Amino acid sequence: MKNNIISLILLAWCFPAFSQVTSGEGLPLSLQDCRRMALEQNEKIKTADNAVIKAKLDRQIAFAQYLPKIDGSFMLVHMKNIDLLDQDILGLSLQTHGTYLAGITVTLPLYAGGQITSANRLASIGETVSLEQQRKTRMQVIADVDNAYYMLIAVHSKVQMLEAYALQMQELYDQVKLATDVQMATENDLLRIATKQNEVSYQLQKARNGEQLCGLALANVIGTDLEQTIIPTDTVLSVAPASQLSEDFSTRPDLLLLQQQVKASEVLVKKSRSNYLPTVALVGRYSHYNNLKLKGDLTLPGSNSTDFSHNFSGHNPMALLSVSLPIFHWGAELKKVKKAKLDLNDAKLQLQQNERGMRVEVRKAVQNVTDSQLMVETATIGRKQADENLRVMRQKFDNQLCTMTDLLDAQSQWQQARSNLIEAQTQLKIYETEYLRVTGKLE
Repeated sequence: MKNNIISLILLAWCFPAFSQVTSGEGLPLSLQDCRRMALEQNEKIKTADNAVIKAKLDRQIAFAQYLPKIDGSFMLVHMKNIDLLDQDILGLSLQTHGTYLAGITVTLPLYAGGQITSANRLASIGETVSLEQQRKTRMQVIADVDNAYYMLIAVHSKVQMLEAYALQMQELYDQVKLATDVQMATENDLLRIATKQNEVSYQLQKARNGEQLCGLALANVIGTDLEQTIIPTDTVLSVAPASQLSEDFSTRPDLLLLQQQVKASEVLVKKSRSNYLPTVALVGRYSHYNNLKLKGDLTLPGSNSTDFSHNFSGHNPMALLSVSLPIFHWGAELKKVKKAKLDLNDAKLQLQQNERGMRVEVRKAVQNVTDSQLMVETATIGRKQADENLRVMRQKFDNQLCTMTDLLDAQSQWQQARSNLIEAQTQLKIYETEYLRVTGKLE
């Protein structure tokens, strides 16, 4: 009977996903489900998506500078009549009631010293930066989801382990209670088991509280209802065979962003130099005016007065070539170029410094994964040894070949070995995610 109970406990340990899904109601989610939900609902992702859209609009705005600009104008004049010359000689007045002037202007930049080209290159770099920033944000969100998901699995596995441990202690308590009743064991033995049960119960309550907090943390990351219980379905923390990990991080968004910053600084140097160069533009304009009246009594010397009225209207086409050439600005433009060169030098230094730091970070991530794989192997061996040791000690205790102290020590070792394996497996999965993030391969 005792061996059957232990077998059931081990069976529940080997199939945690089945026991978890059927034990209560909740929202079953795999790791991929959580990633997808986080990428769809996370506010940082949405902000990064908006930044990409704005960068594309900026590029379109910059390209529009190559194209001719068309502007229209309209002016309506309504003012008091203007008397012309001497009222005694010419009794005429200029009437501007409803006079209007309408026109259209077309401006085509022919040469802007490279400023338009620089603006377009900066806009293109800005679009690339926004895409890399978006990818960086997505990778960070995925890493946060993985950490929260694996922590929830780890704490839930510890809850299951402590529940199995509590069942073992209850079985041992019942066995010793029967022995105490027939005076084959002492009350001290029973008290020792009860004390151990209280300790396990305390640890189990802490683990359950931790499981609730981990569930809330995961729900917050993926953007689901905080009151909804999440049931992780990927509860088997599989460990891939050890392999040689690459330290290449050439696709990491952080590195690409720094490289784009250097390119942008180079463009800004050229743009500063373009302030020395002339700008040439072709301007065409067409205007039309109407309802400008000259009216009144026209009196000429030696003649009678007569009524006079005339309406002025017409159009005026015009084309011109505009050339602007900077001559002397007290050295301000030269200083701008020097400043842009210093900014370029700073960008290169920042790239060099951060690239070295990233290389160290990647090497540390590789080392963490390698060490965690060895820790998992060691913890797996320790768990097997603890299982076997507990089985042997249980048989010896049933046959009165060992003391209760030996059995309690074996059970404590069993608990510690299981806990070590859970922590090692969880830490390995977190380190694997971190390795993929720092090498730019998480997605």
